[in-house]
Amino acid sequence: MTPPTGIDPRGPRFAAAITAALLLTATFLGLLAGPRASAAALVLTLALAALFLWGVVSPRTHPWAVLFRTVIAPRLAAPAEREDPRPPRFAQGVGLFVVAAGVLLHLAGVPWALPIATAAAFAAALLNAVFGLCLGCQLYLLLQRARRTGSAGTVPRKPAAR
Repeated sequence: MTPPTGIDPRGPRFAAAITAALLLTATFLGLLAGPRASAAALVLTLALAALFLWGVVSPRTHPWAVLFRTVIAPRLAAPAEREDPRPPRFAQGVGLFVVAAGVLLHLAGVPWALPIATAAAFAAALLNAVFGLCLGCQLYLLLQRARRTGSAGTVPRKPAAR
């Protein structure tokens, strides 16, 4: 019997729940007045950016994936189906882009950049954790469809009537 291919779809949802909690904390810290709260928000957001990068570079060794695989998954029934790991990996890259943009803009002096970026990433992580709606995965699929129907796959137009 061949082993199932793909990943357990509950793993990314588990990771999204932890990430959402951390992003919500970073958002609230970013909204608080004072240099200590701002510094704490920045440090937490940098840690989240590192975790997003880890999810892109080596999703199998990502801490939330290891925690799910070793502690949570053995206590659950086998998943009904598995999913392609590429969309969740792409979604990690989208999360990295959003929080990195927030960090860079914050360091450039844009006052609300950090809490806005973490709030946006929080909303996406929350949708994934609660409803299983992965916005980054949907973007991946949309880009794949657009690539397949690009210039090589376009339907030729009918010649104009003369």
